[in-house]
Amino acid sequence: MENRYGGKLHFGMIGLGTMGRNLLLNLADHGYSVAGYDKNPEQVQRLEKEIANDQVHGFTTLDAFLDALQSPRVVMMLVPAGPIVDAVIADLAPHLAKGDILIDGGNSKFTDTDRRAKMLSDQGLNFIGMGVSGGEEGARRGPSMMPGGNLEAYHHVQTMFEAIAAHVKGDPCVTYIGPGASGHFVKMVHNGIEYALMQLIAESYSLLKNGLNFTNQEMADLFQQWNSGRLGSYLLEITSVIFTVKNPDTGHILVDDISDQAKAKGTGKWTSQFAMDLQVPIPSIDIAVSMRDLSKYGDLRQQLGKQSNSERIWEGDRQALKESLERAFFFNLVLIYSQGMHLLSKASAEYGYRLNLADIARIWRGGCIIRSHFLDTIYTAYLRDPDLEHLVLDPVIQNMLEEGLDAARTVTAQAVTSGFPVPVMATTLNYYLSLASSRLPTNLIQAQRDFFGAHTYELTGKEGVFHTEWPEID
Repeated sequence: MENRYGGKLHFGMIGLGTMGRNLLLNLADHGYSVAGYDKNPEQVQRLEKEIANDQVHGFTTLDAFLDALQSPRVVMMLVPAGPIVDAVIADLAPHLAKGDILIDGGNSKFTDTDRRAKMLSDQGLNFIGMGVSGGEEGARRGPSMMPGGNLEAYHHVQTMFEAIAAHVKGDPCVTYIGPGASGHFVKMVHNGIEYALMQLIAESYSLLKNGLNFTNQEMADLFQQWNSGRLGSYLLEITSVIFTVKNPDTGHILVDDISDQAKAKGTGKWTSQFAMDLQVPIPSIDIAVSMRDLSKYGDLRQQLGKQSNSERIWEGDRQALKESLERAFFFNLVLIYSQGMHLLSKASAEYGYRLNLADIARIWRGGCIIRSHFLDTIYTAYLRDPDLEHLVLDPVIQNMLEEGLDAARTVTAQAVTSGFPVPVMATTLNYYLSLASSRLPTNLIQAQRDFFGAHTYELTGKEGVFHTEWPEID
């Protein structure tokens, strides 16, 4: 199928769900002729209904779809992660030619991306594993994109991706991340940070609503106020709107009618699992993942709630809490991002990704779900010192944390003594207090392990490992 310019189509998309369809339309808006393929004819019909020009073409057969693409063919998959990706590749690969470029834009597990990249490379095909963040609106108007894999293949699509990405201060929110599965690894960590930020917002909501009896409108106003300052972020912005939307069936504010059993798709869990493999502590993300799991035990929580005698009574000045909570929120936000960036730093060394952490912070500033004003501070910190071991060592960020420490202590302590669970706030505070401790009580753990298992221990100021014949006990 020839387009009106006399050549073949520039880009192909397999999977015409919300994300795939909107990315195609975004490309067409920027002058690219594109093809969309889906086994479901209804998805193709839906695409064709939204077409505003002759740059977009829908296909229900794979052969016709591939024949429409110029060489080397650029084909992107946006299908559910897991076995479906492998099934699409199995259908597609025999029809591709050496040098063609295949892009996985879903939330694939990075170890799967490594496996697929090697298999396709052996067949002479170029593979890019690319994280895409921004949801439906981002895909249509400008997402943040994290492509990793074959560098030459990325250069071929770079101009297209830079055109359709979100832009902040003139910079496109896309960059080559690194070799192998680095793009999907970075997106996985992005999602882990997202889990922790969402749990932090939920805990703040609980304190305001259940502790200080804020109305939905008061919370909408407060979160809007926070969003206009240093806490400004996409997640806070949408949260302020959520408190104003009514359920048309009940007339209630919709969020009050929504079940408290939260769901997840796995990327948060993967972040925790692989961080543990790398021995990188990210406890704020870990507890956020666990709280999603805990929320699903609704019947158990209802039963225990009825039997428990614990009362939730917040005693304290309303205005003082609002001010302390803003400072505590910022303290937590800084450390949540810091944990994610620390994981990226360690993974980069372990997996040979050669990640540019400044670039990652830069492309997260727009289009993506975790975009926030604080990412400018992270970006600047890594420009000052690209080899920064941990963001808490940056002097600007260190001052921010010290300024918020008292508020974090106050809010966490008062929440717990008043009977309100704040797992991310408590965990983040303990993470910082532990990280800032020149000596931890884990020397005792070394002694215990040697006592019961002869696992040996190390001594301060003395090389080597040691074992003690501890006294016998009855």
